[in-house]
Amino acid sequence: MTAIDGPGHFPALPHAVDLGQPGIARTYSYLAGGKDHFAADRELAEAILAARPQAPLAVRENRRFLARAVEFLTAEAGIRQFLDIGAGLPAGQNVHEVAQAIEPSSRVAYVDIDPMVIAHARALMPSGPAGRVGCLQGDLRDPAAILAAPVTRDVLDLGQPTALLLLTVLPFVPDEAGPGQAISVLLDALPTGSYIAASHPTAEHDPQGVAAVSQAYRKAGIPVQFRDSDEFARLAFPGLELIPPGVVPVSQWRPASGETLPSAAEVSCYAGVARKP
Repeated sequence: MTAIDGPGHFPALPHAVDLGQPGIARTYSYLAGGKDHFAADRELAEAILAARPQAPLAVRENRRFLARAVEFLTAEAGIRQFLDIGAGLPAGQNVHEVAQAIEPSSRVAYVDIDPMVIAHARALMPSGPAGRVGCLQGDLRDPAAILAAPVTRDVLDLGQPTALLLLTVLPFVPDEAGPGQAISVLLDALPTGSYIAASHPTAEHDPQGVAAVSQAYRKAGIPVQFRDSDEFARLAFPGLELIPPGVVPVSQWRPASGETLPSAAEVSCYAGVARKP
């Protein structure tokens, strides 16, 4: 994997970034075979790989679910606006690319806690001519600030149906930080006909491996809480209409016909999409 040890690769390195502290998005970039990471990120990623060699497969399958979910939301559900919280670093099949390939007027507001992600996204994720893309630094634990941000208000019309995307961000908001309340605030701000698409790693299928991953995160100073399928469903989709096939392993959410799928233990991650009635 290509690696970097200084700020030169990034479009602009925010002064507040602590390069000695691993970032979730940069660690995922390493696991996915990307090049946007520093030594601390690689150290955490290698600890994750030692615990679960299947981690890169899970990262890729999660990204593939994102593309399939956005295709469904745009082509079948008629959604034209997306609020992607915990967006991560730009990679193949970004939300605006998938959505705007189907409907060029689609709008996307990307949100991430990591200022380096936002700097990277602003430089590398321009919109198509008919749509809009905005990027802001924000924290899922402060949903009111995300909703009130000028970028959000400029890019999205929250009076119109919107898809809220929460891909593998919920494990990093433990119960004591109030993830359910944050989701409630966000969904309350969206009208009927809006959707939420979410994914969440689990320890159900590989308890020893995922426990070791959890330990690696905590050793790196990153709180994490893996949840089972019922806990995930209650947290992400309360009172909503789940879209078939419901909450399933991430690779099993509307895969291509005839596709050979990895096992639930290999991905150890659930996903689902639901509609606000």
